[in-house]
Amino acid sequence: MNQNELKKQVLTLLQESRIGTMATIHDNKPRSRYMTFFNDDLTLYTVTSKDMHKTEDIEQNPYTHILLGYEGEGIGDTYVEVEGKVVESDDESLKEKVWNEHLEPWFDGPEDPNLLILQIKPDQIQLMNKKGQSPQILDL
Repeated sequence: MNQNELKKQVLTLLQESRIGTMATIHDNKPRSRYMTFFNDDLTLYTVTSKDMHKTEDIEQNPYTHILLGYEGEGIGDTYVEVEGKVVESDDESLKEKVWNEHLEPWFDGPEDPNLLILQIKPDQIQLMNKKGQSPQILDL
């Protein structure tokens, strides 16, 4: 598969699959949690509170591994593995961009001082379990 077609398939999967796992390192051990992701091209964004353990983990080690796309339909589900670096952001325009009603149980609005945007810049993205194909690595 050529890189343009691969990128198109990855972007489609990122648009269709918003919930995935995000792994960080805590006390030299992996820790994963479910997160909701948004994307702008291949850059991922997720929202967290400033006082969560994951923010401490990221400050110690800013690298993450994210799984998105597996829907539990069977062994052949296509998904992506994203390896990247996390940057914490208080950017008000990003907060407005990702804000939605699903965040209301945790935050008072996009202006909530505890709301923190995690921006993930991918180092590598692999498309996995595409029927009949070995894992495909998207060049970044």
